[in-house]
Amino acid sequence: MSFKIFFFSMLAAVVVFVLMPNAKAAPQIGDEAPYFRLQDQNFQWHTLEDYKGRWVVLYFYPKADTPGCTTEACEFRDNIFAFDEFDAQILGVSTDNVASQSEFAEKYHLPFPLLSDAEKIVARAYDVMGLVFASRQSFIIDPEGNVAKHYESVNPSTHTQEVIEDLRALVAL
Repeated sequence: MSFKIFFFSMLAAVVVFVLMPNAKAAPQIGDEAPYFRLQDQNFQWHTLEDYKGRWVVLYFYPKADTPGCTTEACEFRDNIFAFDEFDAQILGVSTDNVASQSEFAEKYHLPFPLLSDAEKIVARAYDVMGLVFASRQSFIIDPEGNVAKHYESVNPSTHTQEVIEDLRALVAL
């Protein structure tokens, strides 16, 4: 077998493997939210169980300190008191390392945990992992630990208001 044939065969195999859809689908409304244990920008560990009894807004973003991610994070920051009204915890997650999360949080004075999923385990569990980065998606998790809302398409500049409105409706139920 020539080197060219071998090389292109291996390249094709890698492309097929990388582009194959995940066997696991995103958690559906009412499903138990997938477990996680991740470090934040301050090297503190967080699990979903830490927030049992509270609403959780778990938002995934592609990369710290990029325009869309900064807009989204700052929108959550600027509306933090609205989330306090619902006793809701905001948790940002990306595949960035802890150091990147720390720089991002410090630069923009973000008052909520930014979790590092550098191993991409949680992004895969929530089925938000793209080819390289987590896609911009969010989940509202209810106080019992179940998925109450999934946002598959997120506009960074309007998403926070959408989440606040949905939390208001969910809490009223």
